[in-house]
Amino acid sequence: MDIASLRENHPEHWNKACAIRVLTLDAVAAANSGHSGMPMGMADVATVLFEKHLKFDAAAPNWPDRDRFILSAGHGSMLLYSLLHLTGYADMTIEQVKNFRQLGAITAGHPEFGHATGIETTTGPLGQGIANSVGFALAEEVQRASFGKKMVDHYTYCIAGDGCLMEGVSQEAIGLAGKHELGKLIVLWDNNNITIDGTVELSDRTDQVQRFKASGWHVQEIDGHDPDAIDAALEKAKKTKKPSMIACKTHIALGSSAQDTSKGHGALTADDLIADTRKVYGWEHGPFVIPADIKSAWEAIGARGAADRDAWEARLEAMPAGKQARFARQQAGAAPRKLSATIKALKKQISESAPKVATRKASEMALEVINPIMPETFGGSADLTGSNNTLTSDMGVFDPSSRKGRYMYYGVREHGMAAAMNGMALHGGSKPYGGTFMCFTDYARGSMRLSALMGIPVTYVMTHDSIGLGEDGPTHQPVEHLAMLRATPNMNVFRPADAVETAEAWEVALTSPKTPSVLALSRQGLPTVRTTHTTRNEASKGAYVLAEAENKRQAILMATGSEVSIAMEAKALLEADGIGTRVVSMPCWELFEAQDETYRRKVLPAGPVRVAIEAGVQFGWDKWLTGERGNRNKAGFVGMEGFGASAPAGELYEHFGITAKETAAKVRELLS
Repeated sequence: MDIASLRENHPEHWNKACAIRVLTLDAVAAANSGHSGMPMGMADVATVLFEKHLKFDAAAPNWPDRDRFILSAGHGSMLLYSLLHLTGYADMTIEQVKNFRQLGAITAGHPEFGHATGIETTTGPLGQGIANSVGFALAEEVQRASFGKKMVDHYTYCIAGDGCLMEGVSQEAIGLAGKHELGKLIVLWDNNNITIDGTVELSDRTDQVQRFKASGWHVQEIDGHDPDAIDAALEKAKKTKKPSMIACKTHIALGSSAQDTSKGHGALTADDLIADTRKVYGWEHGPFVIPADIKSAWEAIGARGAADRDAWEARLEAMPAGKQARFARQQAGAAPRKLSATIKALKKQISESAPKVATRKASEMALEVINPIMPETFGGSADLTGSNNTLTSDMGVFDPSSRKGRYMYYGVREHGMAAAMNGMALHGGSKPYGGTFMCFTDYARGSMRLSALMGIPVTYVMTHDSIGLGEDGPTHQPVEHLAMLRATPNMNVFRPADAVETAEAWEVALTSPKTPSVLALSRQGLPTVRTTHTTRNEASKGAYVLAEAENKRQAILMATGSEVSIAMEAKALLEADGIGTRVVSMPCWELFEAQDETYRRKVLPAGPVRVAIEAGVQFGWDKWLTGERGNRNKAGFVGMEGFGASAPAGELYEHFGITAKETAAKVRELLS
């Protein structure tokens, strides 16, 4: 539908949609930076969606049963900011719009979760939004099965662009959604055929309609500027049991001289272009001025969901008290009171029986007692369930025939799994965790970084954490991955030494409100090093004295994971020679760094020789070897200097010199 027809046949719709377009032009021009074309092109789709379909209440942005709107094409952020301002979100003032992309404003260049209400997820990297949306829809299905349709019954809408669909994570996501028949997920594809470099044909020939159909989706193709067609397609999408993709044929930078060009993708800031475009729109008002009648019409849309919310709140009040309390607790992300006592009991049992088990098995042991008391946990694995030990007996498997299942077979989709878990956590009410091999954090990395950036408590169960996995060889043996993850702000990286530390790590992960956790777990069996039970969660401090020197203290051995037992063996060798040696287990550097200096000094005092032992690269260890009152001339490292090799684990540790004998020799060398 052309502009003349829109203006003539749909004048009220046209004015509302143009409010989005001109706010976008004005904000991008004021910032001299941004992406104008996508909001101008998708304004018609967004207007129909918000006016006639989206269930929300601008006065209660976090209402649990609201529909979710995700702008996967995050560069078009002014579409979202305009909608939030126009519909009456209190924090999205016109001043915030005027300060688009400026320091301190909530209107960041790409939508940032936590900056403003109404932003459901951070969608800078393309493909993340559509992949997150699968997690949102998944969480809705799981919670509807648990609490009933009267309490949980909403849709997830996502606007995605050509770039989102080119990113590989999108296929992982749409494959999951199609397989699991997530019928409450509706994706609106901005089919404008333009990328930054030019037309899509420069780089791609994929038939996206057939691609979605092949993945099990319901697909429609419409004119993305025809309000009636948009409305009818959304109605149809809401009636199918499949996830829906609506291909909306649009003109990027509609009505401007940059329409349908790659220039239209970016910042349209020229005064004459903006003036000419306003004339085409018939918009005679100044910059950032929205006429009262148009703003009032939009605010009515923002208030339309109040009646639905009131009815929902009445149903919540009528819910049995116990179920109501559980719903509130899960929505708040709080752990049940009995979690602490449950972990303490498990720790006592382990300390007394002192099993030799791989920490991946220890993780399963912890989950066996955690999952029954935390119905909000939702587990999974990227085709490595038997290796990651992430499925426990009580969970049941989620699939189209069993919505009450709490475990998903994600298939070989590390990135899609991680992105879906982000969506589940952001939705609220779920505690997702998922597993793969530690080496494949490379494949999940994009979403893991966003977990940290957004501050959401997703738990990543990463097994086969070192050369200790053995025969699979260097392609599967992570040596640099601990350093990579530890370099990520706001991420707790746990490498537990035994089953006790593993249980403690799980407790911290499930009670951390704004920090994701990585559990780096061993394939090989590890002895229990915590044989004396304590109710204190030592791992929560990040590092602690596991074993004190028996002779006069001359050395401190620092280690994580499987190397802690090596440190204990080295201590015995050194003590036999009269060299007093303290062993410090350091399961989580980030938590140790967060302790006050008094505690850190107590654990790592100045003076003794320090040797760190870890079956990974040294990068990062200098913080503890030579920092924190350490001395470069009295510090050493026992670990990896390159990639691993294919052989049994025991042979590899000997081959690379990660042994108690080599550790003791390093201490003696530094003392000489």
